[in-house]
Amino acid sequence: MLKQTIFCVDDENDNLDALERIFRAKYKVLRALSGAEALQILDQYPDPIAVIITDQRMPQMTGVEFLEKSLAKRPDSIRILLTGYTDMESIIAAVNTGQIYRYINKPWDPLDLLNTVNRAVERFNMAREIVQKNQELAKALDELKVLDQAKSQFMILINHELKTPLTGLLSFTELLRETTLNGDQATYLSRIEKSGQRLRELIDDVLLIVSAEMKTLKMTISPFEATKLKVFMKPEVEKMAERKGMKATVALAAKKIVGDEALISQVLARLVHNAVKFGLQGGTISVSSELVKPHRLRLRVFNQGSSIPENVREKVLRPFFIDEDVMSHSSGTGLGLTVCQSILKAHSSRLELSNRDQGVEAAFELPVL
Repeated sequence: MLKQTIFCVDDENDNLDALERIFRAKYKVLRALSGAEALQILDQYPDPIAVIITDQRMPQMTGVEFLEKSLAKRPDSIRILLTGYTDMESIIAAVNTGQIYRYINKPWDPLDLLNTVNRAVERFNMAREIVQKNQELAKALDELKVLDQAKSQFMILINHELKTPLTGLLSFTELLRETTLNGDQATYLSRIEKSGQRLRELIDDVLLIVSAEMKTLKMTISPFEATKLKVFMKPEVEKMAERKGMKATVALAAKKIVGDEALISQVLARLVHNAVKFGLQGGTISVSSELVKPHRLRLRVFNQGSSIPENVREKVLRPFFIDEDVMSHSSGTGLGLTVCQSILKAHSSRLELSNRDQGVEAAFELPVL
């Protein structure tokens, strides 16, 4: 590690020799016999100067005057004033105009002076580190701004460059349905349609997540009855529930909640889908609500099934999280819970996953009137 530089200014050579003997083992020592000479050295010396130590009573230029002029040249240096006089006015002036770290009376105690300089160097190093960290933060902020612009460009790319050809593809599959197809052709067409629909859902999910993060998600916030929430299942989810012999119950309180009814219904639908996917064979799914505070309603989706390990709960809320042990397979995009979290974040709420009574509960709160 390079030695820090200490600058000693005194009009007496003997004093400079004494100061140099104190500091030279640990620091690089510069010296000057006057304020004018010291200012020239400050202009010419290329490296940082951690501490400037100066005598107060010098001819032509006092220590206070020198330190005041040194501020413009080395604003980061820590300044120490040496004085053989109990001249409080000079000391006060030094503190006010020269930004003095400490003043020390002559004759000084070498150990006390060395300890003072050590602390001053630590302060100098810490200040430089803070400046460096602030510069790194500023650079990181600039990079985030670039990423934010990239998000907008990404949305345009997804919305136009992918959705447009996908719409054309699905339109032509509908036209093919109107033609005469043999058995194999009908099977191939069904698979193309299924893949196309899945891709469209993925694109819509990604757009929703990015829109929510950019705070551009279109929402219609208004009061509505909680009982009007549509807890629906997609056809494939219904078939999965039938195969697993699962039953769902819905019991929502007659409370007027504030939010986007369509988006909150989508959250519940996705949570029910998740509950069906990971629930026990023959298990039950319950959708319920509870007034937890005078103006907050907690909506819950519970399913019987394996508990979620604590270290996995936060991970499953991240985009594209796929885990063989958690999901039991590697299909899917891992966006369902992330979409829920994005929608709820836009409502100033959040999704909470917890293990309850041999099952898993997904819950969130919304304001009520």
